[in-house]
Amino acid sequence: MFSQRNPDEIVAILLAFVVATTIHEFMHAWTAWRLGDDTAARLGRITLNPVLHFDPLGFIGMVLIAIGFFAVGWGKPVPVNPSRFRLRGPRNQRIGMGVVAIAGPLSNVAQAAIVGIPYRIAVERGTDLGRAEIYIFWFVLVNILLAGFNLIPIPPLDGSRILAAVLPNFWYPLIVQLERYGLAILFILFFVGRFGDTSILASIYSPVVQELSGLFLP
Repeated sequence: MFSQRNPDEIVAILLAFVVATTIHEFMHAWTAWRLGDDTAARLGRITLNPVLHFDPLGFIGMVLIAIGFFAVGWGKPVPVNPSRFRLRGPRNQRIGMGVVAIAGPLSNVAQAAIVGIPYRIAVERGTDLGRAEIYIFWFVLVNILLAGFNLIPIPPLDGSRILAAVLPNFWYPLIVQLERYGLAILFILFFVGRFGDTSILASIYSPVVQELSGLFLP
């Protein structure tokens, strides 16, 4: 599927992706460090330098999305070693992983709120933002989409770690099995599970996107 976009939109989407994913991955690394795991810190990942969070294939996906293709973009995953968390035990480690995981999507919600709330107020008051509105709009929307997409409870997305943290212990073996096939499941849902102008994946995260859009976009 392809939808043509003008140059301003392409640049706006790319910039939004770079900023949003950089802060997203930074928050994963920082949260893991706060919980006692310095794996990402030793790799220099507690930084807002986008170069250190750059993933070539993920960036190609961002470019394709910016141009107007149906694709997925991502930043360089942050390595986390739950055995280094201060709280010991399998259950506590899963909770810790859930906290690290949710820090990424929450950072995207925070970015959308910080920029989106003033943006919505300005538009509703009739303020003319000029060309800047394109960049503001896409920054808010990209963050909303990243938050919604990453909350899907399928590995390797953040939602799967959050789900593992809140489910009772007897469900954990099923989560482990799901991790083995998570990428394959995502691939099937993404490329095969499309129908009409939407997809199975979109139908999963669209409620979150719709709620956040209602809060932060005019």
